[in-house]
Amino acid sequence: MFEALINAFRAPDIRRRIIFVLGMVVIYRALAVVPVPGVDRTAVSNLVESQQFLQLLDLFSGGGLRSFSIVAMGVNPYINASIIMQLMTGVVPRLQALSREGEYGRTKINQYTRYLTVPLALLQGYGYLAILSSQGIVTDFDILSLTTLTQMITLAAGTVLAMWIGELITERGIGNGISFIIFAGIAARIPQGLAQYLSNPDIAGGIAFVILALIVVAVIVYIQEGQRRIPIQYASRVRGRRMYQGGATFLPLRVNQAGVIPIIFAVSILLFPTQIASYFATPANAPEGTATLVNQLADGVVGFLSPSGIPYVVFYFLLTMGFTYFYTAFTFKPDETADQLRKNGGFIPGIRPGSPTRDYLQRVVFRLSLAGAIFLGLIAVSPLILSKIFAGGVIGSFALGGTALLIVVSVVVETMKQLEAQLMMRNYEGFIR
Repeated sequence: MFEALINAFRAPDIRRRIIFVLGMVVIYRALAVVPVPGVDRTAVSNLVESQQFLQLLDLFSGGGLRSFSIVAMGVNPYINASIIMQLMTGVVPRLQALSREGEYGRTKINQYTRYLTVPLALLQGYGYLAILSSQGIVTDFDILSLTTLTQMITLAAGTVLAMWIGELITERGIGNGISFIIFAGIAARIPQGLAQYLSNPDIAGGIAFVILALIVVAVIVYIQEGQRRIPIQYASRVRGRRMYQGGATFLPLRVNQAGVIPIIFAVSILLFPTQIASYFATPANAPEGTATLVNQLADGVVGFLSPSGIPYVVFYFLLTMGFTYFYTAFTFKPDETADQLRKNGGFIPGIRPGSPTRDYLQRVVFRLSLAGAIFLGLIAVSPLILSKIFAGGVIGSFALGGTALLIVVSVVVETMKQLEAQLMMRNYEGFIR
């Protein structure tokens, strides 16, 4: 592995890409300490520490919420906009037509996603400020006041800036930029977690946590690399005056084609109703008997979808499975693959070209996606289950780290595979041997 990293730095273009990614990550982490004006950062940090819901938001914002920096929302509005656009692509004919126009269609859909991110960021920024106002942290809260408008615009600008950094990483670096933004925030929490553990060490709990973490990493890598190879046979064909001999190859179908995206989508959907309900929840320091019917309903929603509750675990598992199927169907289209094989003179042995090939690929992808969805759902909810079993121990304190571990490992594996492809193009020996 170290030899492969050295080979990666020997290639000038790969070295520039790696340095560019590191530079963008450093810039994003620097933005995570630039505070929003007019907010007590210490009070926000104490509030985040006391609520698991806000800790989850802080996890996916890269730690910016705890300090209420200009990137406190991270790329959450962009992720929500992506979910909305992908759902609309399946039902709006104009967007369906755009999705079939190749690079031009993808560019236009991405442009619409960016436009949708801005109002969502303003709305979410208003929601964050409403939550802080309900807790007495923000006193001058009014949609018509200059202070509130400035804070909302600042938060929205931070989201747009984070989105732009992520797209720059995707375009000029290596790996998925949005995933890297989340990865950078999670990795920045590791020193703090270690310091917290060392302040009150638990040897037995620490050993158990390391063993479980290694097992989870091994399983994630094994599943991520697992694939079903569909044999493809190409017939001999004549183009112009040249005759091309047929050959045999395979179509690799991964067990988990969606990667870590279903986890991010599921968490975003689960956090949305809780965030809306938190706007109307009764303040913690409110006098007894002041709660209205709306406040009581909001408190009920917040309690029902608490990250430590059984309903949250069940919905988390089901949403992760559902989004695995959804994202797999969005990224892999059996009809287009079958049509492409037919045009190139390829066929699956024993399967007729055209509709039979499409139906066969659909059945195979469905079975593979079922295995990948169950695996992804179990990995997503296992930290929450372990936190119940080992409540109070080091494993319980790292409950949120299980989902973070899944994201970190997935991002690292995907990045290594892209580096592997770049190295193989230059005849260097890569990571996978």
